[in-house]
Amino acid sequence: MKPDFSKIPKPVRDKLHKLGIQGPLDLVLHLPLRYEDETHLYPIADAPVGSPALIEGEVVHAEVSFRPRKQLVARVQDASGELFVRLLNFYPNQQQMLAVGKRVRLLGEIRRGFFGEEMVHPKMRVVSDHTALAEALTPVYPTVNGLSQPTLRKLIAQALNGRELHDTLPSALLRDLDLPAFEPSVRLLHYPTPDIPSRALAERMHPAWLRIKFDELLAQQLSMRLSYQRRREQSAPALRVKGELATRLINSLPFGLTGAQARVLQEIRRDLVSPHPMQRLLQGDVGAGKTIVAALAALDAIEAGYQVALMAPTEILAEQHYKKLSAWLAPLGIQVAWLAGSLKPKAKAAAIAEVENGTARLAIGTHALFQDAVSFTELGLAIVDEQHRFGVHQRLALRNKAQGDGSRQVEPHMLMMSATPIPRTLAMSFYADLDVSIIDELPPGRTPIKTRLVSDARREEMIEFVRKVCSEGRQAYWVCPLIEESEALELQTAQDTHIALSEVLGEFKIGLVHGRLKPAEKAEVMAAFSRNEIQALVATTVIEVGVDVPNATLMVIEHAERMGLAQLHQLRGRVGRGALESSCVLLFASPLGEVAKQRLKVIFETTDGFVIAREDLRIRGPGEILGARQSGVPMLRFADLERDTELLERARDVAADLLQRAPGVADAHLQRWLAGREALLKT
Repeated sequence: MKPDFSKIPKPVRDKLHKLGIQGPLDLVLHLPLRYEDETHLYPIADAPVGSPALIEGEVVHAEVSFRPRKQLVARVQDASGELFVRLLNFYPNQQQMLAVGKRVRLLGEIRRGFFGEEMVHPKMRVVSDHTALAEALTPVYPTVNGLSQPTLRKLIAQALNGRELHDTLPSALLRDLDLPAFEPSVRLLHYPTPDIPSRALAERMHPAWLRIKFDELLAQQLSMRLSYQRRREQSAPALRVKGELATRLINSLPFGLTGAQARVLQEIRRDLVSPHPMQRLLQGDVGAGKTIVAALAALDAIEAGYQVALMAPTEILAEQHYKKLSAWLAPLGIQVAWLAGSLKPKAKAAAIAEVENGTARLAIGTHALFQDAVSFTELGLAIVDEQHRFGVHQRLALRNKAQGDGSRQVEPHMLMMSATPIPRTLAMSFYADLDVSIIDELPPGRTPIKTRLVSDARREEMIEFVRKVCSEGRQAYWVCPLIEESEALELQTAQDTHIALSEVLGEFKIGLVHGRLKPAEKAEVMAAFSRNEIQALVATTVIEVGVDVPNATLMVIEHAERMGLAQLHQLRGRVGRGALESSCVLLFASPLGEVAKQRLKVIFETTDGFVIAREDLRIRGPGEILGARQSGVPMLRFADLERDTELLERARDVAADLLQRAPGVADAHLQRWLAGREALLKT
């Protein structure tokens, strides 16, 4: 009998919802994390030490001991020997289970203890001489606090009983893919028999697991392709221009476009002349020159008579864009508006009016751009920088600023930029609904950055290094991860470092910038640093993106072991922006954890953003890297992008074929796996 969700008590329903379980089919697809083997009983004397084992015996002694702390200690015996059971935290019902004379079955890891061989907090149940052993491995499911394994097992068993789990995929396709049918795969994974190799289950390489992972990847690929198709059905302004404004800007610059920049600009232009909305991701490593490409695309939209919006996640980055693009576009007679939450009411009202009446052809700002008060005369292109920092609904709000003619929905073209390179497998899986352009070439004249790993015990040497750099007329950053003292983390703070460096390096001006400064104060400090009125800048990670000071040639990163690879790579990219030799010093505190060692090794050995991104995916997994985007993309529960690349590529090919030849099959598969949630993928 399958569970009626309306009859499940509300507290249990709420906990199921936290696990993403909305109905019986979600229970069927709530697969085990691991298994316990209760199918084989060991005599106590033969039970392996150091690995889980099931034993059974009679309780011959039990007492509550108070040395060295309160604990329940029992001795359990069978014909072959005895072992001790210790419970450090226990309840009355557990005391009753371990009462003298009771026959108990225990599952746990045996280890050598003070009294001899013992199990600490084993799984326990009272049995009789005739209690049968389990016929299948016992599943252990992902859960939340307050939702027990027995409750989950009962609900999942009810969902499986009497339910026909028909296959969504044709048998001929399964034969071609060498994959088993869906129903036996699911049932096997919930109740595997003990003869199945435990390693194949644990590593998710059993054919049943391969089928489930393929199905999940196929559903994701189908949803992404449908999102892409839906976009092709929408209308957008076809921006057909001669490119005169862009040519004038290029001719005014002291540098030319690299081959990679010219190539991606042509890819973008091909999209802009289409009557369907562009949704293109522009990737480029730190310093690759994405901003000039975005500016040239903006000029094409402006030349076609439309407005452009450029949105950045922080005021520092947005203001950098505003200053740079204003300097480029003002000589062309193009007015640029600046919109940020920190603007005073009068300035904000003036900027909003300029956007609304069309005087401003380009509006640059933070999330203030998509607030209700802001309206564009006709938005033709929306550019989102560091797009992974914005959620789905924020990007959607900006896109909805376009005005149609009342008869049809008109959307702006969207260009999303990221300086965090996305590994190929991640792009294939989570960005399959986007067209991707990559600037894979750095502008000429860039000097490679030297990266050094230095223990924080050598801090004094690094301060002298800062003195040397500043005395030669160059500038330095010193980045700290916190603003105020935290006893829990014991990190060197930006404020303390600023005071210390100001005292030791008294001959130089030391600046301080952090997230809690008012935007005007922050801008003032950054402007002074750009003019070399400040020689060394102590900062938190607010300078991670957007700051461009070619004279700064030294980056010292405090507690580098606590930062992620992408963040370290971004910070390192603040130097090496000119022809001068630059260095990045990663100060770390010992002892280093294993993950920290891996991260620092990667960042030390390479400056290639794509290599770093691949390693970041391996170390952290996709969830953290995707950031806010995951709120609109079905995350993978079972497939592993690093290990299951071959499955992903097969799923991508099958998705394209099904949508063309068997849309009904595709629809049925999506219904099983996403149950309507694919609608979120429109952004």
